[in-house]
Amino acid sequence: MQTLEKNNCKVTFFMVGDWVKKYPESAKKIKEAGHEIASHSNTHPHVNNLSYEENVEEIKESVDIINNITGAEVKLYRPPYGEYNDNVIKSANDSGYIPIQWSLDTLDYTNLTGQQMWDRIENKLTSGDIILMHNGTEHTADSLGLLIENIHKKGYEIVTVSDLIYHENYIIDINGVQKSK
Repeated sequence: MQTLEKNNCKVTFFMVGDWVKKYPESAKKIKEAGHEIASHSNTHPHVNNLSYEENVEEIKESVDIINNITGAEVKLYRPPYGEYNDNVIKSANDSGYIPIQWSLDTLDYTNLTGQQMWDRIENKLTSGDIILMHNGTEHTADSLGLLIENIHKKGYEIVTVSDLIYHENYIIDINGVQKSK
């Protein structure tokens, strides 16, 4: 949070309902700092194995917890593990949420150093990329400054996912990429 504030960056935190219940003060601080909060399910299940109704319930429960604890208006949903199928997408859309994936994975959850994360994404980085990072991993917090600095040096601005995506008149191509109609 300190690194984001120091660099004047607002980002999107995709939160699991169970995490928000366990760390309500942290969730509130994220919201109070002006970051976007979105759903990442309630219990972080393998959503491709769930029924339509179970997927709807995972989203609904997480959003209810996020709303009750932080007051955040949730608009986006990122399915756990990057899993999605027609059922997962339909359950998110029917529930009123925009399903989101990422385009670049830092692999921070594998304990890469900041330099290793940057080496991984540097030559792939393009305008409009959504970069996947996690809280609570070994090097994410101490690497964030390096990544932000390098992204800025390449001429890119860091924004929330809602500021990045289309909200109307778009399609999702076969690769999961959002494109204007």
